[in-house]
Amino acid sequence: MDILTQTKKLKCICLIIFLVLSLSSCSRAPVRKTMPLPPIQPRITPEIFPPGMRSNIVHVVAPGETVWRIGKMYDVSIEHIVRENKLKNSSMLEKGQRLNISQAAPVRPVVTLYPSKKWKYIIIHHSATDSGSALGFDKSHQARGFNRGLGYDFVIANGTADKLDGQIEVSPRWIKQEDGAHCKAGNMNCRAIGICLVGNFSQERVSLKQIDSLIYLVNRLRKYYKIPKKNILGHGQVKGANTECPGSKFPWADFKSKL
Repeated sequence: MDILTQTKKLKCICLIIFLVLSLSSCSRAPVRKTMPLPPIQPRITPEIFPPGMRSNIVHVVAPGETVWRIGKMYDVSIEHIVRENKLKNSSMLEKGQRLNISQAAPVRPVVTLYPSKKWKYIIIHHSATDSGSALGFDKSHQARGFNRGLGYDFVIANGTADKLDGQIEVSPRWIKQEDGAHCKAGNMNCRAIGICLVGNFSQERVSLKQIDSLIYLVNRLRKYYKIPKKNILGHGQVKGANTECPGSKFPWADFKSKL
């Protein structure tokens, strides 16, 4: 046998030994446990449109809205709104006025929190109507004799009356930190934040976007004002209030589980 043949045989033997050792070491190696993926975190701020989408819109001015607030809602400057609508006085908007806003970002809630010790409760209402908005309720409340108009602090729209499903509207009463006009029982007008969801929840279910917005809003308010969960009530749960509001189909268990 020549030297070349012996060399080839030696290489083959070495390769076989290496493979045997490798396989045996793999079989003895400890099995690594696969770590589970972290859970998907829920959104903190409700999204009405997908992020990043901009569009040209017409905004109907609600009670108490200013150019500054509208600019924050759509991520555009005051100058942009003034120039596009040829406003002579940006501080004098009229309720119901229609404003053209180009390149508007998805609408987002502008919920200002004011230092206060008066807010001890949060009361949930439904409008008991198929449609509505802060503007529409302001007119109807004035017609009922509410001299300061809209009695709630916040309205959560259902996609009617020029508002988006889940859109949070802020009342002038909240901006001015005035007493409400939404629940006489238990003197709640003076110490409770009133939130109205548009819809009749004795006949239909609350939309998912409305619930998302309600959870976001209530959690933000209750944490800032240190309102205990037991003080988050439906209108009809207030002692002395003779009403089914916010409706027999309101999803209390699901809502309370996310606070």
